[in-house]
Amino acid sequence: MPETLNRSLSQQIENGHHGPAFTLGKHKVSMKLFSKNRERLCQRLRGVLKTQDLAVVVLQSGDSGTRYDTDTDLLFRQESFFHWAFGVLEPDCFGAIDVATGKGTLFVPRLPESYAVWMGKLWTLEDFKTRYAVEAVHYTDEIAEHLSVDGKPSSAITLLTLNGINSDSGKTSREATFKGIEQFRVDNTTLYPEICECRVFKTADELEVLRYANKISSAAHREVMKKIRPGMKEYQLESEFLHYSYAQGGCRHSAYTCICAAADNSAVLHYGHAGAPNEHVIKDGDMCLFDMGAEYYCYSSDITCSFPANGKFTADQKIVYETVLKANRAVLASMKPGVSWPDMHLLAERTILEELKKHGLLTGEVDEMMEACIGPVLMPHGLGHLLGIDTHDCGGYPAGVVRSERPGLKSLRMGRVLQAGMVITVEPGVYFIEPLLNAAFANEKQSQFLVKEVIDRFRGSGGVRIEDDVIVTPTGMELMTDVPRTVEEIEYFMQDARK
Repeated sequence: MPETLNRSLSQQIENGHHGPAFTLGKHKVSMKLFSKNRERLCQRLRGVLKTQDLAVVVLQSGDSGTRYDTDTDLLFRQESFFHWAFGVLEPDCFGAIDVATGKGTLFVPRLPESYAVWMGKLWTLEDFKTRYAVEAVHYTDEIAEHLSVDGKPSSAITLLTLNGINSDSGKTSREATFKGIEQFRVDNTTLYPEICECRVFKTADELEVLRYANKISSAAHREVMKKIRPGMKEYQLESEFLHYSYAQGGCRHSAYTCICAAADNSAVLHYGHAGAPNEHVIKDGDMCLFDMGAEYYCYSSDITCSFPANGKFTADQKIVYETVLKANRAVLASMKPGVSWPDMHLLAERTILEELKKHGLLTGEVDEMMEACIGPVLMPHGLGHLLGIDTHDCGGYPAGVVRSERPGLKSLRMGRVLQAGMVITVEPGVYFIEPLLNAAFANEKQSQFLVKEVIDRFRGSGGVRIEDDVIVTPTGMELMTDVPRTVEEIEYFMQDARK
C-alpha cells in the first residue's frame, strides 16, 4: 500500500494549546524543538561568518523512493540534518533559514490533483506552515524565486549548503541543489562543522525525546528477557522487541538493524545483517547478546543486554559478564565534563584485563598487557559513540581532534573531551573471536600474556556486551537506560517472569 504522506500530517502532528506537536507515541514533541535548533545554528553562524553579507542556509530533505525498479514504496525516514532543523516527516522538501533573523522557510513538492485519490487530502501551504511552525511555505519549483532577502537580488545572497564528510562512515553529506542555484553565491564549507557542533550538544527538549526513546527501548528489552525460552529462534526475540517498541511506544523505526545473537553468534560484532538474519535456534545454556534500539521521531536509542537464555548464569558466563559490567560501571563512575573519552576507553580496557587476570585467563603485568594491546584482542571496538538523531551521531572528530592509530582506539567513534549536553553510549565488551585469538597466540609479544588452557575453555561461547545510553551533565552523568544489569538482578527478573 502507498504511504499516506498527507494523512501523516493529520494523525502524527496535532495542534494543541502549546502549538503543533508530533504525537505518534505517548510523548509529544513540540515543533518549538526545531525552531530552537534553527536559532542555535544561526547564532553559531553569525559568530563565524567573515562578512555581513546576507546569508541563507539551504538544506535538502531525503527523497521518496521505491524498491529497485518496482513501484513498491520504501518506508521513508527523514534525512538527519533536515530533520534536526525542521522536523518534517515528508520527503522531497527543501528548507531555508535566514541567518540574520532565524526565519525558517519550508519548500514542499507541488502535488497533482490525482494525489488526493490515492494518497489522501492535499494540504495547503498554510496547513504546512501551521503544522511545522515555520514562517513561510512555498513550492519546491519556486525556490530561487523566494530565496531573496528583503527584496535583495540573488547575487547579493550567499547560500550556505551542507558539504562535509561523516567521520564515522566516511560518506559525504547531501548538498542541496535546485534549479536556479547558479544565480547565487554558494559557500559549502562553513555550514557542515557548525551544524555538526550544534547536533553534538542536545537541548533540554531533545534530551526529553532521547529519554523517551530510551524508556521505550528499555521496556522492550525487559519484555524480551521475559519472553525468551530455549528453542526459540533469534529473530523471534527481534520481533518481540520491534512489536513492543511500535505498539507501546509509537516507534515505527528501529535505530539500526537489530543484533539478536546467541552462543558463538554473540562474538560477531555486527550480527543480524542480511547474510546472518538472526536465524539460529537458541539453546538451553546459550549466552545471548541483544543489541537493539528504537527510534522515536528520528531520535535514537542504542542498548545492549547480555544474559543466559535459561535465566541462570554458569560460573564461566558469570566471570565474563561481571568483568564487562565492572568496566561499564568504572566508566560511568568516572564520566564528567573535562574527561577525555579515549582515556575512558583505556580505563575500560584496563579494568577488563585486571579482571580476566584475576580469573586466570591472562597472566603478567597489566601495564605490559596494555602496551602489547591485549585489550583490543578481546574488545576490538570502541567504548562508545555520540548518540542523537543518528545512532552513530556526527561530531566525534571535529577539526583538530585526531583519531588514534592504536588498535582499539582507532575504532573509537568519538575522540573528544566530554562536555555537558553530550549524549554518548558506554558499551564495553569481551568476545572470544577466533581470528583475533589465533593471531594473538601466533604473536610472541601477545601470546605470553594469554593462558591458552583457560582461554580455550571459553572459545566458542561468544561474547558479552553491556551498552547504556548516558547524558553528560554539568557534574557527572545521567544514566537513561533502565534494565536489569547485575547477575542477581537478571536472574531474579528472568526467573520471576517464568513463574
